[in-house]
Amino acid sequence: MNVMWDMGGTLIDTYSPVNTMLAGKVADAGGQITPERVATLTRRSISSAIQTLAQRFDLSEGELHASYDALKASWEREPAPLIAGAREALEAIVAGGGANMIVTHRDRPSATTLLEQHELAHLISDMVCAPDGFPRKPDPAMFREMLSRTGLAPEKAIAVGDREIDITAARSAGLRAALLAPAGRRVRTDADWTIRSLAEVPMLS
Repeated sequence: MNVMWDMGGTLIDTYSPVNTMLAGKVADAGGQITPERVATLTRRSISSAIQTLAQRFDLSEGELHASYDALKASWEREPAPLIAGAREALEAIVAGGGANMIVTHRDRPSATTLLEQHELAHLISDMVCAPDGFPRKPDPAMFREMLSRTGLAPEKAIAVGDREIDITAARSAGLRAALLAPAGRRVRTDADWTIRSLAEVPMLS
């Protein structure tokens, strides 16, 4: 099995620190919002969440983006945590003769740093990053680029992500896709599979 993974929210829990940071910035300005409520915004995109919070609480978008950049820089010293089961799933794919690939909106330096900090880089065969010049999901361009680069037929790989845009992009490129939706999270999805943990990924077929 070959797997094209999303990164943030799928392999590495980059969202929880961002949600907490943004909620803290709102509190510093005298507003009030929970990290859980911020999560409903960042699940669409961090940029749109920052824009929404800046407008709603009369904050500076530039300062919020600067705080987000500072948080990403801090991951060089203390990386965002892995999603439970991520390492084991990646290792199982390689042990079974497959390849792990990353298809992410994250910039390449940040993505590379996170993989290296968690000692996962050796388990990843290739990576496509939107800031390298590709449109963001749900556009399928990044998945098509990965298929072209690796020479894989769509039926020889699956995609795994935590947002519906991951599913839409993957399926538009001809891939089957699994949505990671931990227990308690209600979803409506066009995914081929809905999984509750990454431990399920090596068993998909």
